[in-house]
Amino acid sequence: MKETTGRDTIMVRINGEHRRVHEGLTIAELASELGFVPEKVAVERNLEVVPRSTLGDVIVEDGDELEIVHFVGGGDHGRLDDDTWTVAGRSFRSRLIIGTGKYRDFEQNAAALEASGAEIVTVAVRRVNVTDPDAPILTDFIDPKKVTYLPNTAGCFTAEEAIRTLRLAREAGGWDLVKLEVLGEAKTLYPDMRETLRATETLANEGFKPMVYCVDDPIAAKQLEEAGAVAIMPLGAPIGSGLGIQNRVTIRLIVEGARVPVLVDAGVGTASDAAVAMELGCDGVLMNTAIAEAKHPIHMARAMKLAVEAGRLAYRSGRMATRKYADPSSPLAGLI
Repeated sequence: MKETTGRDTIMVRINGEHRRVHEGLTIAELASELGFVPEKVAVERNLEVVPRSTLGDVIVEDGDELEIVHFVGGGDHGRLDDDTWTVAGRSFRSRLIIGTGKYRDFEQNAAALEASGAEIVTVAVRRVNVTDPDAPILTDFIDPKKVTYLPNTAGCFTAEEAIRTLRLAREAGGWDLVKLEVLGEAKTLYPDMRETLRATETLANEGFKPMVYCVDDPIAAKQLEEAGAVAIMPLGAPIGSGLGIQNRVTIRLIVEGARVPVLVDAGVGTASDAAVAMELGCDGVLMNTAIAEAKHPIHMARAMKLAVEAGRLAYRSGRMATRKYADPSSPLAGLI
């Protein structure tokens, strides 16, 4: 949606997606801005159906959760290519973000990117090679005009280091959408949340749009959001461990409480881990080692793409309720 200057905005969740919309819109006006005819949709607001006759009267409020549905022809089971997500005003189709480290070479990295279908890659900011200025660089293989570069602060252990790094990144490429991580120590690579929060506040005040790596703590996630984070990126397990999501409960709580996108960052080891993250309602998954250190990185990149899509579709479909005892699939009436 196009922003109109001079108007305040609020954050709502529409069909599972976080979106920033104009304050004061009625549901009918919102539907029209989204490209729908209000008379041809049904709307549920905070789990209550809104009568179609009142769509022009009900005002959308901050924090509302809206489900907007309409009838579609049989066979269209919610096409994934229509299921975009938005961060800092930018929309993407792929919910998979991959890194650019640990690959055999840049060529393999580019091939993995293509197989994954990712539209965003994280990139580290490092000093140029003054002894060999003609050495290959990432941009020779992955075009930043075609793929969104997400500069990160990997290896930074203080807020000052991270802020300095991202200031240089913005100067080098004009990037304001960035990934912030401030590590506490080298053994676990767990984030130092005090330094992370301090860096988030400073970067947000300087016009950056930080997607922030953090612990899987709902309170810390909310504090980061209030400090200006445009996305919350809780770890599933320690960076590079491949252990998978260790605490599904806290990830789910972060998703439920966030008004910005939530992406699992770190700990994914195989495709099923990515699917679990998406089934929990996350907006996406970021990974590097799981692909780069696989025996066949290109095949694993493809597997991760499919896993993210499958997990997202499963989440949108609404899984069956779990039961304490068995429940037969076949009817017992008329049993011989």
